[in-house]
Amino acid sequence: MLNLYNTEIEDLFIHRVGNKCRGEGVFLSEDPYQITDEDRPLLKEFFLKPFREKDEQYFQFTHEVSLEFNELYTLSYDVANNKRPMSKISKDIACLLYHLSSHPHIKSGEVYVCRLENMLVDNEKVNGLGIFKSEIKKDYMQFQEGISRLEMNISQGVSLDKLDKGAIILTNKGSQTGFRVLYIDSNKYDSKYWIENFLNIEEIQDEIFKTKNYLEFCRGFAKDVVLPAEDKQEEVLFLNKSFDYFASNDAFEESDFINQTIENPDLVPEFENYKFEKAPKYKIEDLTNFEIDNPAVNEMRKKNKSTIELDTNITIKMDFISADSADRFIEKGWDEEKQMYYYLCYFNKEK
Repeated sequence: MLNLYNTEIEDLFIHRVGNKCRGEGVFLSEDPYQITDEDRPLLKEFFLKPFREKDEQYFQFTHEVSLEFNELYTLSYDVANNKRPMSKISKDIACLLYHLSSHPHIKSGEVYVCRLENMLVDNEKVNGLGIFKSEIKKDYMQFQEGISRLEMNISQGVSLDKLDKGAIILTNKGSQTGFRVLYIDSNKYDSKYWIENFLNIEEIQDEIFKTKNYLEFCRGFAKDVVLPAEDKQEEVLFLNKSFDYFASNDAFEESDFINQTIENPDLVPEFENYKFEKAPKYKIEDLTNFEIDNPAVNEMRKKNKSTIELDTNITIKMDFISADSADRFIEKGWDEEKQMYYYLCYFNKEK
């Protein structure tokens, strides 16, 4: 787990990168920005808040030829091993971004490059490289007292409420296999430029990746196969059983998972067919056994909506600790007189 609470921003360089296609140029700062005590908490919130609110999915640098050809990886390696001053590295990062800013849709903006110290990853201190970019400008008003009236000036500036693009590179010193990378991109119109061209990263297929993707696959199977074949209750029941399996086991084994979550034997070949068709989408082609990441299970469970919404504007929320409770406390039936389905719910007392 990543903890940014005590993270410190050091050696902050601010550059302006224009759109190369429009000939807007680039402005490179020679000296670092002197962060005041008033600036520090505001900048920390501006840079790091989006990463606290985003799913913690790690990426790694990649390149079709060799990792050493990924320019940002090389620059990150220089930071990790103190190969060159930050002033020179930050300029190289800004120039690399400018060189890639050749599409008309790419907006000019300020680029902030800094060292990040005292990040915690699984309770271990880790340093990193922060690269952030602000693009969207907003109008704001400033007021000043005149002799007989309050004067108003309208200006444009960067809102501290929203960071447009960012990357945190965890620079473990001496790494030969690359670094872990986190990114955010609030503006999707040019995401290829930031993620693929500049960062050039791919997801790390670790336990977190495998756990999340397989549960997403289960969500898809429940919606696309279980619901049409059975009903909403069975869809929710299958998902709850899936989460229960992941929460109660340290390792995933697919045949055991199928035996414990799918009661209808007719759905077993449907599950296998669905995996064959959809595995590339969820990137689980070869996943039949893997270690389960429990924090990832808890994170995915929070997103799971175990609800049945009826056309009579009634919603049944099945917030069970055990998936078997759905069979014990809820029954579905058909009323011949009303020609309608019904749910029968059992309880001891009202809360």
